[in-house]
Amino acid sequence: MCTRLVRNDTIDVIARRVPRQGVKFSDEQFFTNQQVPSHDWSTATATPLRYGFIETACGQKVAIMRRSTRLSFALAACMLVPVAISTGCTVLERAGNDWRTARRDSSGQAPDPATTPEAVIQVYGARTVGWRGAFGVHTWIVTKPSGAGHYTRHEVVGWGVDQGMSTVRVNRAGPDNYWFGAFPEKLADVRGPHVDALIERVSLAVRNYPYPSTYRTWPGPNSNTFVAYIARALPELGVDMPPTAIGKDFLPGGAVLARSPSGTGVQVSVLGVAGVLVGWEEGVEINLLGLTLGLDLKSPGIKLPGLGRLGFPQ
Repeated sequence: MCTRLVRNDTIDVIARRVPRQGVKFSDEQFFTNQQVPSHDWSTATATPLRYGFIETACGQKVAIMRRSTRLSFALAACMLVPVAISTGCTVLERAGNDWRTARRDSSGQAPDPATTPEAVIQVYGARTVGWRGAFGVHTWIVTKPSGAGHYTRHEVVGWGVDQGMSTVRVNRAGPDNYWFGAFPEKLADVRGPHVDALIERVSLAVRNYPYPSTYRTWPGPNSNTFVAYIARALPELGVDMPPTAIGKDFLPGGAVLARSPSGTGVQVSVLGVAGVLVGWEEGVEINLLGLTLGLDLKSPGIKLPGLGRLGFPQ
């Protein structure tokens, strides 16, 4: 096919492969409406060129390919540059630190049960241990029924699973404790007389979690898969999982379509490695290889892999 014609007064034809049966050109191009045999171009009647050159299908394909390449590079930069920055910050911050002696005491965010008779549900997330902290967070959920004197903490961890232990652990730490030196961020805080009924549903969701004996750091199921599973079962919590919660998009049972964890939108996800989420609480998110890139529309901000959410307070 022809690729491009140049000059206003002359027509130069650059030919590659022309079908044997010839090519039909309209009079809006450079030939009158007639069949042009591949072996004889002399029968073609040229018409004036209005713009100096004519872009053919081949040229359009090249332009589309170039735009696609630029878009791919831009998307890769948006995914990888924040991860590189986060990795550098994590290395500098944790250089010389030993996770075995890292801080694990209370962060002081959970209300004192002695002075808080009402029922409470909270969700926390903190950077994970070691190099994984450059990419993701570990999340958990805590509950306290009305009048109770203590909290119950539910979470999923991978330690000991290969020895037959369940991934679901209860009360292995305090409700708001530092996670091996990392300060936990409060992701949800629901209180009041109606919360007792929600706590019963949390307990039911914990029992029904479909992966009590399976743990995979990437792409899931992991601790974030667990909390996202509970959040979908209780949209009243309105949990907006952070973009660094790798595994939150791993849908149980190989499902492709599901409600977003906050319950305010929907998401499409393929095994947690690729997908799109749209929700009022979450905004718009693109998941590629477990890394999340997105825009928060409710409280304006951007979501970047590794770095997390940057913008106005939620």
